[in-house]
Amino acid sequence: MDGVTNQRKSEEKLGGKDLINIGIYAAIYCVIMTSISMLGFIPIMMPMLAVLCPLIGGITMMLFYTKVKKFGMITIITVIIGAFLWITGMGYWPFIFGIVCGSVADLVAKSGNYLSKKKTVLSHGIMNITIFGCFLPLYLDINGYFATRTSFGSEYVKALSDIFKPWTAPIILLCSFIFGIFGALLGMSFLKKHFEKAGIV
Repeated sequence: MDGVTNQRKSEEKLGGKDLINIGIYAAIYCVIMTSISMLGFIPIMMPMLAVLCPLIGGITMMLFYTKVKKFGMITIITVIIGAFLWITGMGYWPFIFGIVCGSVADLVAKSGNYLSKKKTVLSHGIMNITIFGCFLPLYLDINGYFATRTSFGSEYVKALSDIFKPWTAPIILLCSFIFGIFGALLGMSFLKKHFEKAGIV
């Protein structure tokens, strides 16, 4: 009995292959986000990051989800993404959101034994709320946020101040979630054979 229990615990632990998959897909996703974030230099395109990152990144993340069979993989990759955003100057909020959203997204996917398309879609939507963390400093203290980023110029700061009014916060948050859903559906349509092979129905 103890042998069976130990075997189950061993199977539930993340192995080297799992960590390699996390690293590979995290790197790809971060490159995609970095490429898309270049559009943020155009003020009006800044809020669009909450749409484009979840949508375009959905294809990569859905391929990652076909590799997920153990709890912790979704949590770790989301935390890595949040940490990357923090390191690249988006503040610490994405990291905090990454911990919370990653854990919840992992639990949702696990509730479907990582084999439910509906749970996978919902999980990806929740995971992408992490992106909202990038925008939070713009709502809390935009002048303080740009105090150490003087190279952007006062006109850029003013343009963002006009765009990121307090009432837009729930819209940006909702967009991160909804387009995370759309991104998952888009990814699934592109990767239909991979999902069938992984037994996700």
